[in-house]
Amino acid sequence: MTSFDRRDLGLLLLRLGTGGVLAAHGTQKLFGWFGGHGIEGTGAFMESVGYAPGKASATAAGLAETGGGALLALGLATPAAGAAAAGAMGGAAAIHTPNGFFNTEGGYEYAATLGLAAAGLAVAGPGRLSLDHALRHVVDRGWMVPVALAGTAAVTAVVVGLRTQRVRREKEGEQEALFEE
Repeated sequence: MTSFDRRDLGLLLLRLGTGGVLAAHGTQKLFGWFGGHGIEGTGAFMESVGYAPGKASATAAGLAETGGGALLALGLATPAAGAAAAGAMGGAAAIHTPNGFFNTEGGYEYAATLGLAAAGLAVAGPGRLSLDHALRHVVDRGWMVPVALAGTAAVTAVVVGLRTQRVRREKEGEQEALFEE
């Protein structure tokens, strides 16, 4: 049996915490668990904030969070899992950015923290207390890290960019009141 050290224990704790939170959020979207709204409710919300089609957007976000989070917790396919979760959090952060940084004001702090933790795990690897290690890293090769992160960054940039265009087009037709009543 291979021995492990405190770095491996730290990575395990980080994977379990980050992955567990991400998976729970994803199941809210997919199944309505933990007080979530399921695909229908989340899809309607996604559509309202510019991610269209809403139901497909909710499904993609839910799968990235649930799948990426579960895989991170297990330490399996860590580059792909971390990248998928980070991409989902990038999309979430885009919604909250107009509210500033802090979560108390509806800002992107929470989404950014989860996304950075997921990306950090993709880069650092899962440690020896993981399925990747037990399976001799067959789905955790060094070349997979930049490929997974670059691919996810490109897709996230396109999706967020399209959302930004939709939101701007919708706001073009609106005019603010010149005077308060």
